[in-house]
Amino acid sequence: MNISVIIRRHRLLLGAGTLLGLAGTAATLVQPLLIGGLIEAVATDRPVLWPIVSIAALFAADALLAATHFYLIGRAGENIVLDMRTTLTGRLLHSQIRAFNKLEHGDVFTRTVADTSLARIALSSSVAQIITSGFTTIGCIAVMAWIDWQMLLVTAGCLGAASTIALGLARAVRKAAVANREDTSAYGSGLLRVLGALTTVKASRAEQREEERLHTLADAARGSGIRVTRLSAMLMPAMNVGTQVSLAVVIAWGMARTATGALPVADLTAFIMYLFYLVSPLVMLFMSLGEFQQGRAAIDRVQDLAAIDQEETGDATGSGTVAGAPAVEFETVTFSYSDTAAPAVNDVSFSLPATGVTAIVGPSGAGKTTLFQLVERFFTPDRGTIRLAGTDTASMPLGELRARIGLVEQDSPLMRGTVRENLTYARPDATLEDIAEAVEAAHLTEVVDALPDGLDTELGEGGTGLSGGQRQRLAIARALLTRPDVLLLDEATSNLDSDSETALRDAITTIGARCQVLTIAHRLSTTIGADRILVIEDGRLRASGTHAELMDGDTTYRRLAGRQLAPAGAAS
Repeated sequence: MNISVIIRRHRLLLGAGTLLGLAGTAATLVQPLLIGGLIEAVATDRPVLWPIVSIAALFAADALLAATHFYLIGRAGENIVLDMRTTLTGRLLHSQIRAFNKLEHGDVFTRTVADTSLARIALSSSVAQIITSGFTTIGCIAVMAWIDWQMLLVTAGCLGAASTIALGLARAVRKAAVANREDTSAYGSGLLRVLGALTTVKASRAEQREEERLHTLADAARGSGIRVTRLSAMLMPAMNVGTQVSLAVVIAWGMARTATGALPVADLTAFIMYLFYLVSPLVMLFMSLGEFQQGRAAIDRVQDLAAIDQEETGDATGSGTVAGAPAVEFETVTFSYSDTAAPAVNDVSFSLPATGVTAIVGPSGAGKTTLFQLVERFFTPDRGTIRLAGTDTASMPLGELRARIGLVEQDSPLMRGTVRENLTYARPDATLEDIAEAVEAAHLTEVVDALPDGLDTELGEGGTGLSGGQRQRLAIARALLTRPDVLLLDEATSNLDSDSETALRDAITTIGARCQVLTIAHRLSTTIGADRILVIEDGRLRASGTHAELMDGDTTYRRLAGRQLAPAGAAS
């Protein structure tokens, strides 16, 4: 994310708001001179109508300019935060799974929501305030020097010391703000961790332990937040002390000079007014510098998150289907999740026809799910080639690749929303006939008919409102609705009862007549009817064949089957 590019998109609003703010500042700077002129007119018995009208008009113009300035800067700030959030969410949605899995979700949420708001303040209102306050400060100093440079030197000495202290405080605020953002993110991550597994927490009677842990994290955020507040709170008193000392000296010395006739009363009045006018801009200048420093910390965190590695979209010219080519083909594919880890997939080669049902079996951690992730290009192989219908998946546009693949994950993730919204998530334009066909194929018809509002029944987070088996069948129907060329089922029957499992196996057989169905089978009862079975162990393709062939020829498959399918194994 390039922050300067985002700012340039809204430079007209920012520029217009800043110019209006400067115009309002100019109107403010003229006011003490007009008031001094009014005092002089009264003292010399001249008409005061026009000076009063001029002052009133200037006050009205100042108010109008200030209101318009505030609106334009605020609108530009909201536009900037919209751009930042849109860009950031786009980067996250298109990020590599490997990179995204390293992030803490609470920290991602904090950076996307809270940090972008702080960045908006820094990039819009703080910058505009620094410019207008700086202009006011310079203008006041210039006019004060014109009125009486000697009193200005005394004023500058007092305020300069206070300003030096304030600058040091502003730098300290930035460091404290960085620590506070990190502590806040740690608390958010801890909270999401607990809420995402609330039933496990309750079942483990861990409420008190987690409450204490979250309290510790929240207390750390409180401590760093108090430090930011303490340092920020010291900015204004530092400036007030300098201002009060300056005011006392100016009044005492100025009155003495007025008594001797060395300084006109109107000039002293105007100088004191400018001193008062100088206080607020100086305070706002240093407060804005503090806000800007906090915003810089937030900007750094947002840019760091936006730098997440992105998926390669592929070459649009590399797509297509080779007539008669296998549906899925692995050629000496090797993949590791990290440079130091053992390969999760090690030199695997196989070829699957355009139709049929293929089961993948093997011990836990053998690399079965990793094969699916490689087909979907959630990860890319370290070595080797994966082809879909004869085309290297690395050269295919991601949208086309994933449109031709249906995936049902083991935990069957659903989203808050209606049954219909979850069902048509991958194909929003599906017709009622298509929906009914997918629901029937997944044996969900009776379930949907029994729901209060049918397909329009609202589901909670993660699909709450449906049983585990019903959620799994809904995920299967969602994948079937896309009419994929390859259907990947990661243990699609794990939460189904025996009757539903039998019905779904029949449906899978039917689906396999028009596309390749590749299913990971932890229940080996689902492998008996498969056209072919791939046995994976330690990331390698150990054997392939039918159930009967593997029972005779592979010890790993026979051992796995013997634990679950003794009757079936004996029969074969």
